[in-house]
Amino acid sequence: MESALELDTSEWGQEILDSEKLTVVYFWHEQCPWCMRLNPIFNELSEEYSGKIKFVKLNVLDNPNNREIAALYGVMSTPTLMFFCSGRPIGQTVSFMPKEQLKNILDDMLERHKQCIKQSTDLRSYIV
Repeated sequence: MESALELDTSEWGQEILDSEKLTVVYFWHEQCPWCMRLNPIFNELSEEYSGKIKFVKLNVLDNPNNREIAALYGVMSTPTLMFFCSGRPIGQTVSFMPKEQLKNILDDMLERHKQCIKQSTDLRSYIV
């Protein structure tokens, strides 16, 4: 079973920008009471969607570089979930939500990811 990966900015490129799977990044921190309620749900869903979606956690207060990444992507509050397709954001949710509501969003993002992949073009094939 795959569980949520905790990372910092040193792994951002490899785990997020170069990922071929739908990737959900959970921007959180320990002083956020809603994050503490969402943590177990996020971890459960990472197991339920293992193999379909990559689940990643980024603690925004862990270090200045993590805060910089959050600011770069416009994260203004926690918890924020941001969904990535081939390194590009394709959706986001802000605030706590129950597990069933989050599952509906994950299923919707899987469909968006399929469309994103269909519409993506590998520019390397056009370089002469």
